[in-house]
Amino acid sequence: MTKMIAGQALVKTLEDWGVDHVYGLPGGSINHTIEGLYLERDQVQYIQVRHEEVGAMAATADAKFTGKIGVSFGSAGPGATHLFQGLYDAKMDHVPVLALVGQVAQEQMNTNFFQEMDEDPMFNDVAVYNRTVTTADQIPYVINQAIRQAYKQSGPAVVIIPDSLAAEEIDYQKAKTPDTVANTYRQTVDPQAVQDTVKMIKEAKHPLVYAGRGLLGARDELVQFSEQFNLPVMNTVPATGVIPTDHPNAVGTFGRLGSKTGFEALQHTDLILFMGSEFPFARFWPKGIKVIEVNLNPYDIGKEVPVDYAIIADGKSYLQAMIATGESRPEDAWIKANQENKVNWEALLKHRATDDSRGLNAETVMDQVAQMSGPDDFFGVDTGNVSEWAVRGLPMTQNQRFAISGLFATMGYGVPAGIAAALDTKGQAWSFSGDGGFSMVMQDIITQNRYQLPVINVVFVNELFGFIYHEQVVDNQDLYGVDLTPADYAKISEGMGAIAFKVANKAEVEAAFKQISELQKQGNKKPIVIEAQIQNADPIDTQFMPFDPQLYGQDTVNAYAEKYHINLAKQPSLGELLRNDGDTL
Repeated sequence: MTKMIAGQALVKTLEDWGVDHVYGLPGGSINHTIEGLYLERDQVQYIQVRHEEVGAMAATADAKFTGKIGVSFGSAGPGATHLFQGLYDAKMDHVPVLALVGQVAQEQMNTNFFQEMDEDPMFNDVAVYNRTVTTADQIPYVINQAIRQAYKQSGPAVVIIPDSLAAEEIDYQKAKTPDTVANTYRQTVDPQAVQDTVKMIKEAKHPLVYAGRGLLGARDELVQFSEQFNLPVMNTVPATGVIPTDHPNAVGTFGRLGSKTGFEALQHTDLILFMGSEFPFARFWPKGIKVIEVNLNPYDIGKEVPVDYAIIADGKSYLQAMIATGESRPEDAWIKANQENKVNWEALLKHRATDDSRGLNAETVMDQVAQMSGPDDFFGVDTGNVSEWAVRGLPMTQNQRFAISGLFATMGYGVPAGIAAALDTKGQAWSFSGDGGFSMVMQDIITQNRYQLPVINVVFVNELFGFIYHEQVVDNQDLYGVDLTPADYAKISEGMGAIAFKVANKAEVEAAFKQISELQKQGNKKPIVIEAQIQNADPIDTQFMPFDPQLYGQDTVNAYAEKYHINLAKQPSLGELLRNDGDTL
């Protein structure tokens, strides 16, 4: 045993679990935990953010990028309440995080002291584990248990620490229980379920895979399965990269952040193999489609859509069992038409990237990102229209990682995720924001500068809450509250220590990226901000994509194509491609 203050023992417990950085702000009720960080500063880096919300969201991004627990802290009162954005994001996207919450000294509790709050009930809804420590000696144990529960239940754990207890000296001994975060047993998938679903897939005319985050560790298996059974693969947005985005069978996703290929594949499928997800927008899939659902959590099966066949299994194990059968589907008109549809859709995005005749398109910027990015780059993506451009344009083809606020969809996620990306990757860290989200958290460009994190922060500026604007238009509402007062984000960023660029056309974008590439090659350590002044226009609406006149009528097709400047001769519908091969549903 070793004598040390409990705050230092707390940090040593984090070390035991492989935590190497922690986000937060100091405060009188958590200063002895910070003292522990100081004493262990060679092992665990303290990242001083400019807002606890940013720290909490960066911690969730850590978990999404690496699979390892992210850690943030806040002092009693406002420091604690500022953590909620990140904690709810972790809860809804099922990732492990730990929040260390300060509390007034134990002798001051229940006396209406300054910043004293009853913090336990505050975190009851969000936390999978929520405890207030009552003795100094138990602090390492409670932290250890909190981390275990965060991993076990894939969610946020909260430990509330009266600062007087963190200051006490205790006898510290490293925990002897194994620091394991995963079950090591090999799962056996029901052979009957494998046989039954092979039969269903082979009998279906237009089957496809819809993959969620549960398959993020099974990329090779998903690719092999897709090729063996000749199946197009769709994915949920948080699972972007679950199959390489440049794979011929990868057809994107569905909804506001979707693609033509994803929308049309859903209109023509007759069987969906739905794996590793509780995708809430599945309830908007076309009706009458057979669904096979594979999920390790039996309580998620059938939660969003009626299921024809349920399999309680890990997605990776299920794919391995299906591959091992040696069964396959032929390379038929269905897979070929989806592959051709993908080529056409990507050609449309490329055309938009090269055309700035009506003003700068976001696709122009994303095309430059794709050209510059490397195999180990990490991308932090904000909420809003920027999510659409990122999902459609980022190259998730090798070891790149992608973090977004999925089900919670909180604005302001891009910059914090960029900070986490820079701490987690050996490649380039990127963040993508709209001007609405960036203005919420842009003060933490200072954090990027303080720790010499050369994040490339792309800010799409159109002086509009574009995502909400679209909803008001679709619902025939008055356009109210969605306009943004302009600001010079490049100039503001320079004032916070960043290297900044302002671009408004294709030539300026190319010139800026050329300079940025040279800066990074020269070992630049400053954050970079690109203020991209894009045209004030809707992204291509992928919620409803009427390209097929047999389904929607020629007038509807023409109106849609005119609105989004689409050459119909170059974008035949999936239905037309299938009919040309004599294949219809």
